[in-house]
Amino acid sequence: MTEPRPLARWVKMVRRFRRRDMLTRSSTLLLTLLLVVGLVFFLRAASKDRTTVVEVRSPRPPVEVLDGLSGWLTERGWHAEACDPDRSVLRFAGRVRASMSLAVLLSLLGGVGACCLGLVVRQTLPGFGWWPLLLGLLGPAAGLIYLRRAERPETVELRLVNGADTPGSTLRLRAHRDELIALETELGPRLDLASDGALLSSPI
Repeated sequence: MTEPRPLARWVKMVRRFRRRDMLTRSSTLLLTLLLVVGLVFFLRAASKDRTTVVEVRSPRPPVEVLDGLSGWLTERGWHAEACDPDRSVLRFAGRVRASMSLAVLLSLLGGVGACCLGLVVRQTLPGFGWWPLLLGLLGPAAGLIYLRRAERPETVELRLVNGADTPGSTLRLRAHRDELIALETELGPRLDLASDGALLSSPI
């Protein structure tokens, strides 16, 4: 049995290298697309509506607790929007501000991810030249989309649940989750507020 000629052996090695190269590029392209999808879901989670309802209790009288909550909300820029004595409801209105640091981070992640995608496309399809790298210019769009979706009007609703003859105060609060966490952290010791602790224990 004669050994294959050097030329045939060389052609075989080149074909094998090309198959491996295409497999590597396809895998890299798939992973890059998955990273882009992850960035999209992260962007949606960062700007989604996180309104939450929680019940808090305090041994103090309702008037004292409601006055403390109203004063604290006013200091943070909320203004009284409506009052329904029949339903024992106070409603405050305000506007949630987007985080500039998070917007910058999303812009950087979007830019790096778009550049990586352009580089993979450039390696996979050389016929496009270096034009795919211009996808990196779309990176700041992630931060702009976040700023546009995150800044929106919000309301804080306070409802007294227990009756006048019941000792202490039980309130049902409906507001943005971050606002409820701040309320529980800052006013908890001052007004002896207590809840089930789910807000502070949950990472989301």
